[in-house]
Amino acid sequence: MSKSQTFRMTPAPVAAALLLALPVVHIAAQEFQAHPSTQAPERLVTLDTLAEWEEELSNWGRWGPDDQRGALNLITPEKTVQAASLVEVGETVTLQHFVLKERAMDSQSFGPFEHWMSRVDPVTGEPTFALDEIQFSLHDGMLSHIDALCHYRTEIDGRFVIFNGYDQNLTVNGCEDLAVDRMGTSYVTRGVLVDIPLLRGVEYLDPSTPIYVEDLEAWEEFAGVTVGSGDALLVRTGRWARRDDLGPWAYGQGGAGLHASVLPWLRERDVAILVGDAVNDVQPSGVEGINRPIHQLTQVNLGLPLVDNGYLQAVAEAAGRHQRWEFMVSIQINQIEGGTASPFNANATF
Repeated sequence: MSKSQTFRMTPAPVAAALLLALPVVHIAAQEFQAHPSTQAPERLVTLDTLAEWEEELSNWGRWGPDDQRGALNLITPEKTVQAASLVEVGETVTLQHFVLKERAMDSQSFGPFEHWMSRVDPVTGEPTFALDEIQFSLHDGMLSHIDALCHYRTEIDGRFVIFNGYDQNLTVNGCEDLAVDRMGTSYVTRGVLVDIPLLRGVEYLDPSTPIYVEDLEAWEEFAGVTVGSGDALLVRTGRWARRDDLGPWAYGQGGAGLHASVLPWLRERDVAILVGDAVNDVQPSGVEGINRPIHQLTQVNLGLPLVDNGYLQAVAEAAGRHQRWEFMVSIQINQIEGGTASPFNANATF
C-alpha cells in the first residue's frame, strides 16, 4: 500500500474529476439543460470555487492518517443512544429499493440483473432443490446503494488519489483501500428527512431542479429540526413518486438534487451520511466542467459517504402521518471485500 499523508488539493484535481472511469451509458435521446438559477452570479459555482473548497472543506487526517471510515466516525456511541431515544411508536419502514427485472431507461445500465435456480434437473429442466443465485450491478440505477469512498478519485502529480491521501489502487478484486468493507459493518444514528416536494406543495420536483442551502434551512424551520453532527441526512426529491406517475426517465442526466453550493453547509453541519433518492447531485450540475461535484468533493475531500437511489417514499409517508421528520436509522453494510459499493440495507424507525 502506497499512501500519502501530506497531499493538499490544487485546481488541477477538480478538472481530473472528468477522468473518472465510469461506464458509458447509452440512453435514448433526452435533452436536459442546467437550471437557469444555477448561473445567477450569487449562486454560480466554478471549478476554481471547487478547488478552493477542496482545501477548505477537507477532512483529510481529521480521524487519523489511517482512517478509512470518513464521516461515519461522527456516528458515536452517544449519537446512537440519542437516535434510540427517538423511537416512540415502533413503526419501521425500509429505505431500500432493490433491482427490478425490467430493463428500462433507469435500470440495468451497468450490468444485467439475473436470478436463477441453481439446482436444476438436466433432463426435465425442473428445480430439484430450493437453492438459487443472483447477479446485479452494485451501482444499478434502481438499487439503493452506499458508495465506497474509493469510488471517486482526484489526480495529484499524475497519481489518482482518494480520501485521506490514499492512492486509488484498483485490482481485479476491487479497491485495496477505502473499499466498502473498510467502512464498518453497522451504524445506528438519527435520520433527518428533508422533503422538498412537501415543502413546496407538490408530489415531486421537476427534472433538473436544484436544491439550495436556503431550501434546506427553510425545511428545518418547517419541520422543527436542525441537522447536526453524525446525522443521516435524507433529501427527498420525489424521484420514485414521479417514476410511478410518469414512468422511467434518464434521471442521471436530468434529475433534481443538491446544488454544489450546498457543500460548505454539509461540512459545517458535519453530516455523517447523505442519502438521496436519485444521484444526490442536481443533473446537469450547473458547474461547467464537472457534472457531479457533490459526489466528487463529498467522497474525496469530506469523506462523506453517499447513498444513491435511496427509497424515501415510505419514510416520507410515515413522517407525514406522525408529523415528525426525525427518527432512528439503522444501517447494515455488506462486507464485500474490495467493493466499490454495498446495497443500502437500512430502515427508519419512528
